[in-house]
Amino acid sequence: MAYYVPSTETEQKEMLASAGVKTFDDLFAAVPDSLKIKGLDMPEGLSEFEVRGRVEAISRENVVFKSIFRGAGAYNHYIPALVKQIVSKEEFVTAYTPYQAEISQGVLQSIFEFQTMMCELTGLDVSNASVYDGASAAAEAVGMCRDRKRSVVFVSESTNPAVISAIKTYCYAANSEVKTVPLKNGVTDADALASMLNESAACFYVQQPNFYGLIEDAASLGEIARSRGAKFVMGVNPVAAAILKTPAECGADIACGEAQPFGMPLAFGGPYLGFMTATSEMSRKLPGRIVGQTKDLDGKRAFVLTLQAREQHIRREKASSNICSNQALCALTASVYLTVMGPDGLRSVAEQCVSRARYAAERISAIKGFELLYSGEFFHEFVTACPQDASVIEKRLAGRDILGGLPVDGGILWCVTEMNTREQIDGLVSALKEAVR
Repeated sequence: MAYYVPSTETEQKEMLASAGVKTFDDLFAAVPDSLKIKGLDMPEGLSEFEVRGRVEAISRENVVFKSIFRGAGAYNHYIPALVKQIVSKEEFVTAYTPYQAEISQGVLQSIFEFQTMMCELTGLDVSNASVYDGASAAAEAVGMCRDRKRSVVFVSESTNPAVISAIKTYCYAANSEVKTVPLKNGVTDADALASMLNESAACFYVQQPNFYGLIEDAASLGEIARSRGAKFVMGVNPVAAAILKTPAECGADIACGEAQPFGMPLAFGGPYLGFMTATSEMSRKLPGRIVGQTKDLDGKRAFVLTLQAREQHIRREKASSNICSNQALCALTASVYLTVMGPDGLRSVAEQCVSRARYAAERISAIKGFELLYSGEFFHEFVTACPQDASVIEKRLAGRDILGGLPVDGGILWCVTEMNTREQIDGLVSALKEAVR
């Protein structure tokens, strides 16, 4: 076996002697030989110049499309230059909250501002400092609702499949059952929900807008859930939240979602940012860190980590979550984006998404074979039928430097944001007409 140990031979011998073994192989004696790699076929090392050339060659294989009409959980929005200018400052570039938190007042203040903005956006009482991404936020949210008597989690089938997968994974580990609620015309079937919920229901989770871009009747669904004694959890697109009813107005106990649209580029998949807010009654079950505001000995404004008796400080077997850190830099990015945009700017982005998506839907659905599959109201995503194999259409559009919609259920899920101009949409329509000839 070969090892990389950054220590001298004498130090290695001292370490092995302290461990009561003679060789490094002895440290792995408990591992069966069948599981051990007999040798790594590692190439010779390269110089910095050679490595740079190799990496640049690999990077040239990436494709960055001129026109993007795909969302499904990761969205292409304009990012003001000031956002990157601020968050790229050396004093801000850190992945997580420092563990000696109180000495980092600036970082704590930035998180406090993030929490405040998330509460204003959702209308709920308390926010945590963020979690890893929107899917883990959803999984953590349903975990907050489980107790001894109520452990079954109900999830609408209109939820993003990746989010459903994350929820099922977390619930499997907690020995909690997950049941999906069927759809009717692309949205949650309220009658089915009412008939499925029982005394074992911990919560009901619905995504707003849903995976197919449609606007759910969240307030009515929440009323059904609460009437059965279950908690109501909403997964929220934060841009759409600027013009739709807030989770608080819909009666949600918990709101969560992916804040990537707030200043974070698509970036080949991350890093992203999960946000979580809840009512005051649920605050002590909210996982992760919460920054609070107080005064120091001199009466000056100060920030601290509050509710300290949280998961990272208690016995693991009693913890409901393993979240004990947060996406500090991504949370700061979201805060800077929201500050730069302001309430009016964010609303303008949302309204542009709606109007441009309506225009695109009208133009695309006018092409034979691309009719809208659902008649309900939508935000900036919609599903059309597809007269041919969607993957073939996808490749033909890529040849025109267009990333088309996501093939789903025999159709295509399109996404239009403020980044898609009328000229881009018209170009997409022309390319689609040629692609199906």
